[in-house]
Amino acid sequence: MVSLLGLWTACGLPLCPFAIVTRHPCPGCGLTRATFALAQGHVAEALRLHPLSPVVAPLVIAALVYNAATYVKDGRVAAAESLRGAWVTGLGLALAAAMLGVWVARFFGAFGGPVPV
Repeated sequence: MVSLLGLWTACGLPLCPFAIVTRHPCPGCGLTRATFALAQGHVAEALRLHPLSPVVAPLVIAALVYNAATYVKDGRVAAAESLRGAWVTGLGLALAAAMLGVWVARFFGAFGGPVPV
């Protein structure tokens, strides 16, 4: 499986199912590369790849760490069950709206245009 994934990547084919089907970037395209750029201290490159990366990347990493810690501590798989509430839902909806807004704006040339897939 890993060798197939490596061959797929070496051929320059997109890994995103949305990009494979539509030949267009998805709302999250560029976030993985932007997160790696942030981890290396390249903030300008991260913002170029996805303008919301300084907000989204820490939230996703925090959620992964929280879920892993809860799983190790309590043995629960669905650790996010304890994070219920209006503020969590509101934050999720606001983040989703911002991601969709950036995605649409990029098709009109904002933020450097669409990320190549």
